[in-house]
Amino acid sequence: MKMSPKTSILKVRKILEEQGRKAYETAKEAILKEKFEYEPIREALQYFMEELWQNFQHPALLSLACESVGGKPEATTSIGASLVLLTGAADIHDDIIDQSLVKASKKTVLGRFGRDIALLVGDALLLKGCILLSEACENLPKERRKALLNLVKEGFFELGVAEAKEAGYRGNWDLTPEEYFTIIRMKAAIADVTARVGAVLGNATPKQVEAWGECGRIMGMLMNIRDEFVDVYESNELKNRIDNECLPLPILYAFRNPTLKRKIIHIFGKERLTDEDALAVAGMIMETEEAENLKNEMQSLLEKGISLLRVIGEVKQQNILSTLLHGTLEDL
Repeated sequence: MKMSPKTSILKVRKILEEQGRKAYETAKEAILKEKFEYEPIREALQYFMEELWQNFQHPALLSLACESVGGKPEATTSIGASLVLLTGAADIHDDIIDQSLVKASKKTVLGRFGRDIALLVGDALLLKGCILLSEACENLPKERRKALLNLVKEGFFELGVAEAKEAGYRGNWDLTPEEYFTIIRMKAAIADVTARVGAVLGNATPKQVEAWGECGRIMGMLMNIRDEFVDVYESNELKNRIDNECLPLPILYAFRNPTLKRKIIHIFGKERLTDEDALAVAGMIMETEEAENLKNEMQSLLEKGISLLRVIGEVKQQNILSTLLHGTLEDL
């Protein structure tokens, strides 16, 4: 029976939470038990971990990859917790760069506590994440420990380069979809690395590690592109991207149509962007050939990811990963 989009998306969220909750709770406990003498920092950390940053995605992928190749998923909890904190630090620092005060109708740490507190909270998460990662790898064989630490380092370095490139394109409405697509691929580095680390922890073959890495990269890209569509519909997020970031990918595709580009830029010229304005822009672009081309690119990525499933390990995890991949295209 084919699931409705709503049911499928809810199932995806449930899978991620089931697989990643233990690592998330471990991360939250580790950072919130630290003693900070300044109350606003404690408040900001608690707000971030409890209200904003329920990152189940990365520890879930880590666990699935490990289990699929015969490893024990509980062996990934500590590393998963470190990734929750490290990705949280990257998210807060990205908000500072992009001046994002609100996301998904909630104030960011930057929006609620200001730039200075946000920067220091991001630093605290980064330091604690590195400590947890080091401790998690402490008892691993030397070569495996070195390999895992290098994987995580390279993943976050690639993410940093992607963020720097994106900042360099800020305000450039002539940015091509291909240029921005490359940045989106680089931003998926953490999902790639997470999947590889999980496979390595499960004693996967080199072929399985490579397949899991590619699959993780594809999943990260699809989730990122899905978020690009979502941002078109949210007036606050869209306005911030107009003023402080790159335009969402679907709009960059739509700008290939000169007539449509003029209409959209006219709306963007307003001092205040309303929900109705965002819906009008979305309505203009969603049925265009350009938007359809982007959806086709997503479908090609999905099919490539599905083709990798036969080498990643157990059927159970193959089915879960298939559900996760298909969920990224629902409702688009």
